[in-house]
Amino acid sequence: MTVTTAANGTTTANVSAATASAAASAAATAEATGPQSLTMAKALNTAMADAMRTDPAVLVFGEDVGMLGGVFRITDGLMAEFGEQRCFDTPLAESGIVGMAVGMAINGMRPVIEMQFDAFAYPAFEQIVSHVAKMHNRTKGKLKMPMVIRVPYAGGIGGVEHHCDSSESYYAHTAGLKVYTPATVADGYRMLREAIDSDDPVMFMEPKKLYWSKDQVDLGALRAEHDAGTSTEGRAAVARPGTDATLIAYGPSVPTALAAAAAAAEEGRSLEVIDVRTLVPFDDETVCASVRKTGRAVVIAEAHGFASVSSEIVARVQERAFHYLAAPILRVTGFDVPFPSPKLEHYYLPSVDRILDAVDDLQWED
Repeated sequence: MTVTTAANGTTTANVSAATASAAASAAATAEATGPQSLTMAKALNTAMADAMRTDPAVLVFGEDVGMLGGVFRITDGLMAEFGEQRCFDTPLAESGIVGMAVGMAINGMRPVIEMQFDAFAYPAFEQIVSHVAKMHNRTKGKLKMPMVIRVPYAGGIGGVEHHCDSSESYYAHTAGLKVYTPATVADGYRMLREAIDSDDPVMFMEPKKLYWSKDQVDLGALRAEHDAGTSTEGRAAVARPGTDATLIAYGPSVPTALAAAAAAAEEGRSLEVIDVRTLVPFDDETVCASVRKTGRAVVIAEAHGFASVSSEIVARVQERAFHYLAAPILRVTGFDVPFPSPKLEHYYLPSVDRILDAVDDLQWED
């Protein structure tokens, strides 16, 4: 590895030609204007790079995020552009990663850390629950905790246990944490920028199977939107309008819900799809307005159904829209078993057929 000094005086680690190429690509993306085809992986990468360019207090670290660019290459090129002081690799010690981030956040920095895989974050769970989530309250507001914990999560990639957990319910249950999970390329960019800007700690749950999903995105427009202070926090999105029933989903389940709605439309049934986007804070208004309109709802999530975010959504909707319901709210979730082997995960994950079966069970008069 060689060290070079950029024209602006920043010292960078020039680890390889591939990394240098990635940095050049990142710079080109930063300058691009107008709609362009972008993956969610690139949108997240660009969001971090833009935040680091804007605020020198933002830094990125975790296991293999520097030289390798992350297991999923989400941090590709950041070390080359910003140097080893602002994007660096850590030992394989998740509790140490989070503990170091806590100290940095207390002292005015904005760490963005990666847990590499969902279940890899469990060794840091005590740090997250006891310190990250409670520091602001413990100090009566004197200390803020502006940090983002990025967690690639959920299934759909043919992985094994410890690599495909849907762990969002643990964090959503913990007072003091915000929990975001984008389902679209554009939201990947805008929500990560917002998370980095937040003075509160954010668990940023990234659906692994959506990393390579593509869409036409205008980065210039998204940057202008961010600079104008537009926020998605606590604001669900109507991903597809409908009139007969509401499909409520988040993160990796949103594309599946949209596919189910498209299939239902061919049979003459109009399903509205709500993308929750931020689990904490939760948008009761948008979700319940949709259910009041349609009178029927199905909640879709990859996580286990028992004591889950999907359970909470059902409870909240039932409390606020009970008299509008024409049928009990149903759920399509992962089964209450450990995540199965790759050959069996298609049975475990919510599917279009399982969703349509649930919709058929919503007590239709005909």
